[in-house]
Amino acid sequence: MMSRPVILAIDQGTTNTKALLVAADGSVLQSRSRAMRVHYPQPGWAEQSASDIWEAVAALIAELVAAAPGIPIAGLAISNQRETIVLWDARTGRPLAPAAIWQCGRSASRCAALRTAGLEHEIVARSGLSIDPLFPAAKIALLLDAVPGARERAARGEIRCGTIDSWLLWNLTGGGVHATDHSNASRTQLFNLDTLDWDAELARIFDVPMAILPKIVPSDGTFGTIAPDVTALPGGVPVQALLGDSHAALYAHGISEPGRVKATIGTGSSLMAATPGRVRSSRGLSSTIAWSRRDGSVQHALEGNISVSGHAVAFATSLLGLADGAALTALAQQVPDSGGVTFIPALAGLGAPHWQAGARGTISGMTLATRPAHVARATIEAVALQIGDVLDAIAADLDHSIAALSIDGGAARNDLLAQMLADLTGRTILRPTIAEASAMGVAMLAAAASGIEMRAGDPVATRFDPAMPTHDRNRIKRNWRHAVAGAIAQATG
Repeated sequence: MMSRPVILAIDQGTTNTKALLVAADGSVLQSRSRAMRVHYPQPGWAEQSASDIWEAVAALIAELVAAAPGIPIAGLAISNQRETIVLWDARTGRPLAPAAIWQCGRSASRCAALRTAGLEHEIVARSGLSIDPLFPAAKIALLLDAVPGARERAARGEIRCGTIDSWLLWNLTGGGVHATDHSNASRTQLFNLDTLDWDAELARIFDVPMAILPKIVPSDGTFGTIAPDVTALPGGVPVQALLGDSHAALYAHGISEPGRVKATIGTGSSLMAATPGRVRSSRGLSSTIAWSRRDGSVQHALEGNISVSGHAVAFATSLLGLADGAALTALAQQVPDSGGVTFIPALAGLGAPHWQAGARGTISGMTLATRPAHVARATIEAVALQIGDVLDAIAADLDHSIAALSIDGGAARNDLLAQMLADLTGRTILRPTIAEASAMGVAMLAAAASGIEMRAGDPVATRFDPAMPTHDRNRIKRNWRHAVAGAIAQATG
């Protein structure tokens, strides 16, 4: 039986919730996972059951405790899907509505109205985020308006609102703590990057009462302790760290200086580069807080968000009637190229660097010679090409060449995708041996807060170098740019 303390890390994602017991040497002693359901009640909407999310986390904790009896747990750490918002009753703890997730476009018309009113410059200047339904602020107002009596109850202090980290923390502490960290707060579009606090003017613009928002605490701060009898853990175990999932992955990669970029490729994708201070993007990227520390230090970052990446593979897999993503990859490998087919996976709009919420998915360039294998290959190319667009924007905003890109996430395990990334970006792709980068990153942060020195496993990376002839790369990228322009024109025309 192991006597050295370990960290229990939760990674609550859109399609899966995971729980890991992580030892000081970075090894994963036990891990468990549960698939999560996303509901699409009407076109453009996407939501999940907040109760299901909490129940999945509680069940996974119970499974780990049962699988590793007697192992001392020094602390619990949470990485979470970002920009997903929950409203709940402060007395009963019950959600007042389904959680509107980051992919949800229900606030598109409200966002358009803010843009028409000329408020985008002010919003970006304060929050670092472009106006887009991805971000929670506009969705919070819609939820408050949709739930009968919610605004009146909010004024009486009866309602709480938060991202998934806050929702889980509330439940873990038995309703004792309503808090978030700087990384998650910086994604709400209600947070001021200069003051590092909630912004009253942004709250006014988005019509969100500030009283329902959580307290902001450093990412490795004191978030309270597990309440007795709410999970299989004993009461008193501290919650030692909260981080948005992409931020946690950046921490696991050990990236804290300019010129290095990581891409977390999951349901969507997040490309993030650490910056010494706030960078004001001129190319459609977001300024954000990577993490904060209890010593007062704050790590800034520049980020580009893609709404549909791994989800594009899942979509095409279903569309083509295939068994799974591996079958799609195998099909794609039956042809040497996409045969001129281009897939724009704007299935939930286009994110960075285009920010066109009204864009819709298109498949173009088909002929009588087109086969399902060409569509399959075009799908994997599309994931790589979207990432390439964001990578180019980061390099331009930072005025810094980027020779390599570090990748993680479920889709990053696909060798064909990794090679396409190298070929279509003209850069070396590095895939470090990091098991579950988001969970590992937040576990490392929690370990440091607990006085445990932890590393992220084997630092050796699999390397993918560009092998595609330049003229082929340029041809594919020309077709891609033309198809993107068409999708945007269709959305705005």
